[in-house]
Amino acid sequence: MAEIANLVVSALDGVVAPGRYGRRTGNPGVIVSEVRGVGLATFTARKGRREALVDAARAAFGVELPSLPRCVAARDIAFIWSGPDQWLAHRYPAPAQGMEAALAEPFAGLAALVDQSHGRTVLRVTGPRVRDALAKGLAIDLHPREFKTGYAAVTAVAHIGVHLWQTDDDPSYELAVPRGFALSFWHWLEASSAEYGLELVAAST
Repeated sequence: MAEIANLVVSALDGVVAPGRYGRRTGNPGVIVSEVRGVGLATFTARKGRREALVDAARAAFGVELPSLPRCVAARDIAFIWSGPDQWLAHRYPAPAQGMEAALAEPFAGLAALVDQSHGRTVLRVTGPRVRDALAKGLAIDLHPREFKTGYAAVTAVAHIGVHLWQTDDDPSYELAVPRGFALSFWHWLEASSAEYGLELVAAST
């Protein structure tokens, strides 16, 4: 029963197949893969415990929880700013015991934790025209002067809420989308990338 309960089924399985979409000639301008098997959890500092939570994260993981919209990596886990005193923990692959259990000890009494591994679809998006494609629906400026590696944002793409962070200078981005909107987001991304050519590669597992 535990194995069944922990099985995360992709929201795109059986609906979207790897392959080329939009313009078929030349190299694809946008390359997309789904990140499967990732562990996600949101956590919020309890009232009056923010500094203690920051100290606990520093002691347990060796990083400073970001106070600005940033992503910081610590060994096998990353922490992404989600709002004032709120963060998204991202671990790949997901811990066998679940994200809440993995964070419960270091953050005991300091934060409210909610596992989001089943609740969000994570897409990795890159390619030479990725900024152009995302700009068609994104409410923020991804120009490298304004948004760099390690930057993060909680925003909307074509009216769909997304949590986005830049992982390298190529540029590459990861976007966490609510599971119920994953297919709608895919349809938007496919349409916005059509003129550049989009390649959906096999899921990262």
